[in-house]
Amino acid sequence: MVGVAMSDSELEWSRTDRAKAAAKLMVGWVALLWLLEVVDVISGHALDGLGITPREPSELLDVVPAAFIHFGFAHVAANSVPLLVMGFLAALGGIRRFAAVCLVVIVADGLGVWLVAPAHTNTAGASGLIFGLFGFLLVSGFVERRPLGVLVGLLIGAIWGGSILLGLSPLQTGVSWQGHLIGLAAGVGAAFWFRRRPVEPRAIQG
Repeated sequence: MVGVAMSDSELEWSRTDRAKAAAKLMVGWVALLWLLEVVDVISGHALDGLGITPREPSELLDVVPAAFIHFGFAHVAANSVPLLVMGFLAALGGIRRFAAVCLVVIVADGLGVWLVAPAHTNTAGASGLIFGLFGFLLVSGFVERRPLGVLVGLLIGAIWGGSILLGLSPLQTGVSWQGHLIGLAAGVGAAFWFRRRPVEPRAIQG
């Protein structure tokens, strides 16, 4: 029996399809955030109540929705580009894995905010997920020993590292540094949890 190897063109189509799917997903995701903010403004900011108020049992229902709600168009705009770029790069590794990573980061970050955020605050926004994707991209290449992944992590660190460090500072007012820190830790953890193991080549008898 003869083993058949995929041609370079077939592999290239696979990469192209993956990139198209990742791009469509993230453009749709960011568009959804803007649409939700439009609805929020039209409704007199009715959606702001989906943010997380800490240590209120009923607020546990808002752990996931809070990652999609923002406090004004400037807030959405600040999160759009990093979410689009980092989400696209992370989704290139596979949509299902990307969805799992996002779910872990969003839930862990939301629960962490619910537990440790200051009382009488309302926390919402995609920045916790962004910090999680940053952590995921930063270390996944090293964890999986993939040179391209390491390069992507270093590039992401060079571009957004300063902003990430600033976002972790407790001195900033009106910013959930706790949510940022928890999201970052969740993303790093997800890089280990969802790491891809090298596939051993199968021996095929000729």
